[in-house]
Amino acid sequence: MRTDDLVTMLATGAGDVEPSAARRRFALAIGWGALGASLLMAILLGVRDDLAHAAGLPMFWMKFGFVAALAVASVVAALRLSQPGVALGGAPLGMAAPLLAIWALAGAVLLAAEPADRAGLIFGQTWSTCPLNITVLSVPTWATSMWAMKGLAPTRLRLAGGVAGLLAGAVAAVVYTLHCPEMAAPFLATWYVLGILIPAILGALLGPRLLRW
Repeated sequence: MRTDDLVTMLATGAGDVEPSAARRRFALAIGWGALGASLLMAILLGVRDDLAHAAGLPMFWMKFGFVAALAVASVVAALRLSQPGVALGGAPLGMAAPLLAIWALAGAVLLAAEPADRAGLIFGQTWSTCPLNITVLSVPTWATSMWAMKGLAPTRLRLAGGVAGLLAGAVAAVVYTLHCPEMAAPFLATWYVLGILIPAILGALLGPRLLRW
């Protein structure tokens, strides 16, 4: 649909959307996307054997909280970008806050660590596979989020695509916590963030094409 067509449609009052339609559409998209990511994780990676023990550690919940907070903030931004004329408001700050928090914590951990231990805190044992695993697990939510957005008439297509990818990466990272044994903040601040940013970049690149309506 061209801009002129959109203006005409709005002026004539055609195509009114229920206020809750966007929320319902995204709830459906995220639900199916998270289910798909969980199935992929179970089939390709499996749940960590010591999950019950890990769930008793504060760092496990710090890791989970970091990616969950980013996912929630991304949903808010995605909802706003999906609807013409809706301002982003504080959504960018909401997305930046979890990233700034994990980077600050990572810096504090590295400063307190012995120099010989810093590389291990950054690279852990799975740095070479972590970003790829998160990217793969993001595919279901990426597809459903793009579907949700396209049906809600976004106008800032590149930004909308990027936020859809960020949302998909964050949801994938939430699911990945059930498999990943890494707990160190420097690892999370580096490799988890990279894994989340890859689908965000792909979404920004493909958004103008896939979200066109």
